[in-house]
Amino acid sequence: MNFEELGLCKEIISSIKEKGYKNPTEIQRSAIPHILTGRDLLGCAQTGTGKTGSFIMPLAEILSSGKSKSRMPRSLILAPTRELAMQVADEFNFINKFLKLQMALLIGGVSFTEQDNKLAKGVDVLVATPGRLIDHIERGKVIIKDVKILIVDEADRMLDMGFIPDIMKINKLLPKIRQTLFFSATLSREIRNIGKNLLINPKEITISPYSSTSSNIDSYFYQSYDKNKLNDLKTLLDIGSFNSAVIFCNKKNDIDKVYRFLKKNNYKCVCLHGDMNQSSRTNSLEDFKRKSANMLVASDVAARGIDVKDLSHVFNYDVPNNPEDYVHRIGRTGRAGKKGKAYTIFNEKDEKNILLIEKLIKKKVKKLKIKDINFNNRNSNIKDLEKINPDKISSKQNKKSKFLPVENFLNFKESGKIPEFLNIKKSI
Repeated sequence: MNFEELGLCKEIISSIKEKGYKNPTEIQRSAIPHILTGRDLLGCAQTGTGKTGSFIMPLAEILSSGKSKSRMPRSLILAPTRELAMQVADEFNFINKFLKLQMALLIGGVSFTEQDNKLAKGVDVLVATPGRLIDHIERGKVIIKDVKILIVDEADRMLDMGFIPDIMKINKLLPKIRQTLFFSATLSREIRNIGKNLLINPKEITISPYSSTSSNIDSYFYQSYDKNKLNDLKTLLDIGSFNSAVIFCNKKNDIDKVYRFLKKNNYKCVCLHGDMNQSSRTNSLEDFKRKSANMLVASDVAARGIDVKDLSHVFNYDVPNNPEDYVHRIGRTGRAGKKGKAYTIFNEKDEKNILLIEKLIKKKVKKLKIKDINFNNRNSNIKDLEKINPDKISSKQNKKSKFLPVENFLNFKESGKIPEFLNIKKSI
């Protein structure tokens, strides 16, 4: 199937071709026909699957006829972070290149005045974070009672960040007769329950297995110790060349610490976290996308909003506290059929989170130690790591691997007494 067969107008097809898209992705093939018929949609797809295009393309098609009114947008797209909202807006601008639709982006850290002026002229598409949209609504600068299409993107991240009450508040101000598209990278019971309050008889589309990791990503867990952590990160960065990399940290303080350490060691890097003002955040992302810097040190807030072409590596300075964040972090690489690498630094305190990750992705992670890697030839590429394949070393164990009850294991571990039957027997 090609884009022409999806029922999109010639202006959108021209934009798609100019951007270099050849064929629709699976989520686009599945979602676009249902969206064009006006049906509500509950979509589950990982990052990097073309999810944003799957709702932007049909949205532009539907809105290509009609006219907007002052302060009354015809459609609303809600995103959890500034970066993700900006990414959605960029995607819309590409698709809208040969159309004349008007779009406004409402995010925090930007002057209200410019946003107010844009709204006053009338917009067809409003892309917003929940908090900033509510600010404008309470100031009387935007009225959403005429919205025909509501799109909620990254609903699971909305839940994690505590935005669901805001979503429900916004929902009460929207017309009941509308089309709603509800997208999430995962479909937990909580997410489904939230969807029930927003959707009417939705078509459910699930593209990839629940929180699976891409087969294009080679992922390794590397054991370190806190006192050597920064130097061990440097060692991992130095063992092979890469186009660009994102280094994720759990804490803002660690982002600053890692950033200063890399700068001191003459790496070209930028950082991104929630305490930075909008101008600094935008500049960091632009420098990274333009390749002025080939490393971005970031928090999980940025994980869903980063879409950088040819991102080759992801480094987790910390094991994420939420196992689903692990999937989203490493999902930044290995896109568009290309191979990617993901390295996670861990210590013995991370055993709980690693067990939860293994339970979620339904497979054992590959663990390595620094002493196992040959660093004599620094010019050799990352294949040094691949020579040590835990799957082959313990293939007998992996064939019969059974995941232990994580909760039981952790409860016993915290009490200091782990029964023998809960310990995994090591293969000889």
